[in-house]
Amino acid sequence: MKSVKVELGAEGFKSNVTIGDYQLIADEPVSLGGTDLGPSPYELLSAGLGACTAMTIRMYVNLKGWKLDGINVNVSHRKEESDDGKSKIDVFSREIEFIGDFDEKQYKRMLIIADKCPVHKTLSESSRIETVQVF
Repeated sequence: MKSVKVELGAEGFKSNVTIGDYQLIADEPVSLGGTDLGPSPYELLSAGLGACTAMTIRMYVNLKGWKLDGINVNVSHRKEESDDGKSKIDVFSREIEFIGDFDEKQYKRMLIIADKCPVHKTLSESSRIETVQVF
């Protein structure tokens, strides 16, 4: 995996993101005090989930030799109250469209494979974040 570097200046939320040789901007919407010059962190996370889902399905379909004309994955994010009502949980909602001629069994199998995407697994299971302060 390429190293990810994020640089944020003295004011605002606009962040310059460098991933290997790729560069992009992350920001917050104006309603949250940003300048809306790029996707928000949750939008970037949602994009990762959508891309991983589509790629995982493509790998599976290629192995099976099925003809897949395309995959569209729409991902949205929201916060919901937890079952105990004491906290909020993150909910990522995926809509997956398979473009091609498939039977019901193939559709169901591709939906099962979607849940095997590594980003889906990371978001669904526990993770650990390690932080190191640089002086």
